[in-house]
Amino acid sequence: MDQIINSESFELIRKELNLSDQVVSLSEEEYLKIISKAIHEMLNRDFERLLQVCYRIDLGEEKLKKILNESDPDHLALDLAHALWTRQKQKVEIRRRYS
Repeated sequence: MDQIINSESFELIRKELNLSDQVVSLSEEEYLKIISKAIHEMLNRDFERLLQVCYRIDLGEEKLKKILNESDPDHLALDLAHALWTRQKQKVEIRRRYS
């Protein structure tokens, strides 16, 4: 069941970040590495788009500000990836529970 939730969560984030659809059944850690790499690139090249993705995923302004202001710069992309991942997993779990 966790693998299904992870796959569905990644699919939602994959679409938002325009990631390759060649990814199949990875561990949560591996999904987070892929997401973190994409976020790292967006932090450096397209911060505005990253903010739009965070808004569309409904990360929450306070959560985003906290991560941007308090995370160690070396861990910023991973912290954001983890927050987005957690939010998408919540959405998937809620949809499954009520459908």
